[in-house]
Amino acid sequence: MSFSLSDARFLFHRALGLFRRGLASLRTRGWRSSWERVKFQFRRAPRIRRQSLYFPAEAALAPFAVPASDTPRASIVIPVYGQLAHTVNCLRALAAHPPQAACEVIVVDDGSPDQTAQWMPQIAGLRYHRRAHNGGFIAACNDGAAMAEGEYLVFLNNDTIPQPGWLDALLSTFASHPEAGLVGAQLLYPDGRLQEAGGVVFADGSAWNYGRLEAPEDPRFASLRDADYCSGAALAIPRDLFQAVGGFDTRYAPAYYEDTDLAFSVRARGRRVLYQPAARVVHLEGITSGTDTHSGIKAYQVRNREIFAQKWRERLRTQPGSDQIPTPSVLHRGQRQVLLIDALTPQPDRDSGSLRLVNLMRLLLQEGAHVVFVPALGRHDGAYTESLQRLGIEVWYAPFRRRFPAWLHEHGARFDTVVLCRHYVASEFVPLVRRHLPAARIVFDTIDLHYLRETRGADIDGDSALRLAALKTRRRELALIEASDITLVVSTAEQALLAKDAPQARVEVLSNLHEIAGGGQPFAQRRDLVFVGGFRHPPNVDAVRWFVDAVFPLIRAQLPEVEFYCIGSDPPAPVAALGQRPGVRIHGYVPDIAPYMDGCRVALAPLRFGAGVKGKINLSMAHGQPVVATSCAVEGMHLRDGWDVLVADDPAAYAAAVVDLYRDEARWNRLAANGLDNVRHHFSLEAARATVRRVFFA
Repeated sequence: MSFSLSDARFLFHRALGLFRRGLASLRTRGWRSSWERVKFQFRRAPRIRRQSLYFPAEAALAPFAVPASDTPRASIVIPVYGQLAHTVNCLRALAAHPPQAACEVIVVDDGSPDQTAQWMPQIAGLRYHRRAHNGGFIAACNDGAAMAEGEYLVFLNNDTIPQPGWLDALLSTFASHPEAGLVGAQLLYPDGRLQEAGGVVFADGSAWNYGRLEAPEDPRFASLRDADYCSGAALAIPRDLFQAVGGFDTRYAPAYYEDTDLAFSVRARGRRVLYQPAARVVHLEGITSGTDTHSGIKAYQVRNREIFAQKWRERLRTQPGSDQIPTPSVLHRGQRQVLLIDALTPQPDRDSGSLRLVNLMRLLLQEGAHVVFVPALGRHDGAYTESLQRLGIEVWYAPFRRRFPAWLHEHGARFDTVVLCRHYVASEFVPLVRRHLPAARIVFDTIDLHYLRETRGADIDGDSALRLAALKTRRRELALIEASDITLVVSTAEQALLAKDAPQARVEVLSNLHEIAGGGQPFAQRRDLVFVGGFRHPPNVDAVRWFVDAVFPLIRAQLPEVEFYCIGSDPPAPVAALGQRPGVRIHGYVPDIAPYMDGCRVALAPLRFGAGVKGKINLSMAHGQPVVATSCAVEGMHLRDGWDVLVADDPAAYAAAVVDLYRDEARWNRLAANGLDNVRHHFSLEAARATVRRVFFA
């Protein structure tokens, strides 16, 4: 698609938006902090991690040991018929990078004519079984399954080189997705190209290796996904489920279509069949059976297709026709498909807005939607991108994502709903979405009402220029609300404001979303104070400076040993300098804040302006950590002063509330319990489920 008027219009709106945001940042943050934000936004993207493949070094046959356990969690079953060198390389790969999970390795020799019977007993830890007669792949696998003692059966071809971490990735999928019944690996050719990213079955029973010869990093193939089947070259299944479906169906003997049939049997029992790209296995395709379907064992592939088609003829009616090229649109044809666009890939360990967005996507997945996320800057953000892919979210990034107009032209038709986050992102994309996705529902997710936050910040500073900028933001946000089908806000207070400012708009409340962490340490084992909040958010900068300057000295006068821990990414120089004050600890970004949530006695939310719902309060309460907050901080959070939070606004009253809560164990316990209850009823995933169904599925 050549450069078009849509491209030009989109780039103009993007440039204009960046210019406006730059001016607003200069007014509110100053040039140093604004320059840091520019560097952050346009930092070099991490390279897409194309991990090098592991292959055992060539060596003469010699004894070695494979992983073994008397109480295995997984039983790796390797059927073999000849090809000793390949079997040894497969076992060497298992020995070189043993999994974390306890496992046993079972080699079932289907009457190999070579030296397999002489060499296998020399491998320590290996369970070796030689069949009396050659019966084929299915018979060998079923024999191995009968010998297995693990909770999970893992079938692995002998012409494979499993890559480090492959088994743990397969098994962890069952833990994170309890509804999974079968999980297959990403199969690679030795040159690194894809061999299979899960299989597709057509209405006539024929099959397609999805992603064959493509790049494994391509967004179409890089995320966890339901598959019609997964190749028996590397798949895992609970042993009791394998037994319940009768193992590999012997009507397909000696081989072919048994793995496809197994997947259909698993789904018939209400379990999912999942492709796991994090489990990488090199497969030397066709080593044992060849690739010619007109002769040898491979000829059974043609015969067994007819057997399979007859057995599953009713189920195959819902499959796509063989004339369709598998695409994400075809693969997810039976699901509601939701596209989300935000400026950056969410970083849920750094800010509450990101945590809310990730949990919204998790809710959509739980409700059966297929979720696609596109960061406006278009880059792969390393571990943050990969964490979304592990959830089953299709994430698009450069170089695979084309220019937005072209990408939307290609993919837009499959989306029922498009979520545009933040007004400066939505303003760029609404025209494109209306052009390329005319039937899609546009949901504008405000994150928080920016014009409300900016107006309050201007009032605090008494800055007329900031008030003018807030008015301009108000006009832009209200225009986007009018142009959207549904607007999401995070509090009833913002919903009430929009009832006056945008009375014709459909406005839904989708607040912060948190999982209940539990009570943490009891009162006696906790000490000190904590604040959590990223410092790219101006209200947090103001809050910490006000607290340390005006409030903390009053607290230290009564609690001289207490310390204040300030946690949040990107602290500017004025905040970092506060670490020189007695008792103040400025930590910046902390990868794991659970010790502070579970170990500090009192959390603080001393915000003097802002909008939306405060994730720092939700986070602490979800850990059973009571909070002292300002009136602004608790707005729209269903909190009551003295019941589940303490509220104070001037320095003396705020300090007195902190000291009182710090000393009063009974009050502390009451606020902790009631705070947990508040999160459970108003800010948990379950609390938001009805809204998600109404907005995205009605």
